[in-house]
Amino acid sequence: MPDAVVAADGSGSFKTVQEAIFQVPQTTTATSPWTILVKPGIYKERVHIQREKRFVRLVGTDPASTVVTYDLFASMKGPDGLEIGTFRTPTVWMDADDFTVENLTFDNSAGPVGQALALRVDGDRVSFRNCRFTGHQDTILLNRGRQYFRDCEIRGTVDFIFGGATAFFDRCTIRCVGDGYITAASTPQEAAHGFVFADCAIQMDRPGIRSYLGRPWRPYASTVFLRTSMAEGIRPEGWHNWNKPERETTTRYAEVDNTGPGAELSKRVSWLRKPTAGDVADLVPVKVLQGWLPAHAESPVKPPGRD
Repeated sequence: MPDAVVAADGSGSFKTVQEAIFQVPQTTTATSPWTILVKPGIYKERVHIQREKRFVRLVGTDPASTVVTYDLFASMKGPDGLEIGTFRTPTVWMDADDFTVENLTFDNSAGPVGQALALRVDGDRVSFRNCRFTGHQDTILLNRGRQYFRDCEIRGTVDFIFGGATAFFDRCTIRCVGDGYITAASTPQEAAHGFVFADCAIQMDRPGIRSYLGRPWRPYASTVFLRTSMAEGIRPEGWHNWNKPERETTTRYAEVDNTGPGAELSKRVSWLRKPTAGDVADLVPVKVLQGWLPAHAESPVKPPGRD
């Protein structure tokens, strides 16, 4: 039984997700978590999950009918008359460790107006299952910590998966809704891994869209695509250096055993790395995430976009 029920129609204990988050006690533990059930509805609100709200499961009914949305964007003016900037735009800002989200959509509905976040994550050991993240530029910022995504869909145009965290995307669908760049990692030099996409599917929202797999927001950006189905529309060179040639010597990009018309390697950039067999063997969730693995990581699910 959930500890709290959110329902926009008033049939639950709270009408908004934020109200339910405020009520999470500070006595939760790994063995005594809190579960918040979100009933179907469109919840137009900004949600801030404070750092002390640990060991929480936020569970929707299904991502198609359970949507948290807002419409802030970086160039809009704040109360002081200045632009609010990218990092203050997220619909949902997760600052807590040990947090799980299932069956929900986080959306930024501002449209193609520049940077506009659907999700920002600053917590460690945060996992998402069967969720959707929809936006245009900068859809999700994984700022720090470790995150695990399973059976999720992420939509965007420019740099729509970005940040300095270590994140494993397991059997996810990456949908390009316009020309741009899928990733913009800013992995710290000392981090062994940045973004790892395994058994995923990259799809184009319509014919004619062209996208890079990524560009380095910071010099040691690390991104790997493993056994991923890549649709036509991935640019032949695959990767961009952000007009900073010096980053070609430090950026850590790799592609391993991918399929589909967008996976052809013959015209890829010369600075794409060739991982060893040992490197590839380490590209499993428990190693990438440094010993942490959420419970739902082991359940069998058919990879997206594959027969």
